[in-house]
Amino acid sequence: MLEIQNIKKSFVQPDGESVPILDIPDFKIAAGEQVVLLGPSGCGKTTLLHIIAGLTKPDSGKVVLDDVELTKFSEAIRDRIRADKIGYVFQTFNLLDGFSASENVLLGMTFARKKLDAARANELLTEVGLGHRLKNKPHQLSVGEKQRVAVARALANEPKLLLADEPTANVDPQNQQHVIDLIRENCRKENIAILMVTHSLEVAKQFDRVVDLQDLNLVVKDARSSAEASA
Repeated sequence: MLEIQNIKKSFVQPDGESVPILDIPDFKIAAGEQVVLLGPSGCGKTTLLHIIAGLTKPDSGKVVLDDVELTKFSEAIRDRIRADKIGYVFQTFNLLDGFSASENVLLGMTFARKKLDAARANELLTEVGLGHRLKNKPHQLSVGEKQRVAVARALANEPKLLLADEPTANVDPQNQQHVIDLIRENCRKENIAILMVTHSLEVAKQFDRVVDLQDLNLVVKDARSSAEASA
């Protein structure tokens, strides 16, 4: 369902130096599979998610999602594909303050080629425990409730893949497990694959497949090998 081949990405520093961030020969996720991606800050986790989502284009290599080679298209077409096939749960929620919970979920449908479905938006919010908060705006919601709106929005278009970037990072401890359960249960019900970035071993151990980006990313592996050789 998702296949990454020979993805490389570098960033140019202000002094003109090119710094490699990612070099991933091969990575796959099957339809409906739930995968955790681990790794310390700075190892390229969020950059990889952005490349998979089509938010950032790699220097080389390809991303194939649901038999569509995302990386060969323009930004505008990548945006359309992302709207149709990918749900994204951001660390910082990315909700619009002027819109209600229901309207924020509906907004997630706007760029897809599907008809806006208020009933589905409200049903998803009810499933994540916010049936009584449909008209509340973000400033009227707790941090945990905001993340639940973000989860409902990510599921709105029945995506093939859900990307979650540290979805519990800004959620209070007593609600963190609830957010993880919401994501996993709803994706399992609709056969949506998950790639979740987390620092939490407590979260990771709940998943059958855990991938350490330091083992996947040749930039990190080569740097680690060089450090060990010179030690």
